[in-house]
Amino acid sequence: MFIFISALAAIIPMVTYLLFIWWFDRYEREPFKLVLLNYLWGSIGAIIFSILGGMIFSNILSQFISNKDELNFLGTIITAPVVEEITKGIFLLITVTSRKFDNMTDGIVYGGAIGLGFGMTENFLYFISFGTTVSDWIAIVIIRTLFSAVMHCVSTATFGAFLGYAKFKGSKHRILLPLIGLTLAILLHFFWNYSVSFKSTALIGFFFMFITIIIFLAIFTASVKNDKKLIFAELLSEAELGNISFDHLQFLSSSKRNSTGWIDENIRNPYIKAATTLAFRKMQLKYSTGKSREFYEHEVNNYRQFIKNLIASTGDLNAEK
Repeated sequence: MFIFISALAAIIPMVTYLLFIWWFDRYEREPFKLVLLNYLWGSIGAIIFSILGGMIFSNILSQFISNKDELNFLGTIITAPVVEEITKGIFLLITVTSRKFDNMTDGIVYGGAIGLGFGMTENFLYFISFGTTVSDWIAIVIIRTLFSAVMHCVSTATFGAFLGYAKFKGSKHRILLPLIGLTLAILLHFFWNYSVSFKSTALIGFFFMFITIIIFLAIFTASVKNDKKLIFAELLSEAELGNISFDHLQFLSSSKRNSTGWIDENIRNPYIKAATTLAFRKMQLKYSTGKSREFYEHEVNNYRQFIKNLIASTGDLNAEK
């Protein structure tokens, strides 16, 4: 019974957080299967590799440090941040190659998903290992659900954001920016672990994480708003070409897109999806070269034609009911 309750306490909050960050990416939500795959990597793959990596690092450190307490302390504040952020981030390096991975917002979503998966499994292990009394168990659940697991989400999302921002930049940026993102993720993890290792600094750690979470949400919000601006800017030129109606711009680039009455309901969902994808493909085309550029040119032409066919099926450019 205790294990079952601990499992629920670990799973439910993290899945709730996951659904929130996926939903918050309101203009071009990522395929949930791919988001879930990243979450599962964090909860299983990253955990396994971080344990193995931690053991390797501990064995190396034990050759120089004989004191167990010192070894455990260094493992907490040095080994854990480095190993865990690398093992969590490895899968992002695979995900970023997907053509579904478009920008900073996507990096936040996929990175956050990995961090939440990692936090879920780590929480469960903590709940069953250190919750020796009811009061201890409740305290651990609260602290780890509100802070420790969220730290994993924010740190890996930071790395993901830098990967997403760098994806369509020059070659130098594609190397430098991810390294900066990974370094920031490790430092964030390090500061949290270090601060909560001492009673005298624990409050500083909680305050630091509280501010960090606020900053994270602000950056996430700004990134989503930037997506909105990008969609409007890229589709404005499509309206000028006569491919879509000017009247539709305010709907396609805002939450009004989900309202009814502005377009034939038979084509609203595919129209929104196609127009949004077209906007992002046009942006990607600007920063692509070689075979990638050929792919995005093909995509832009295909989505333009698809939208024209949808509009034609209603018999009216405005496609209004």
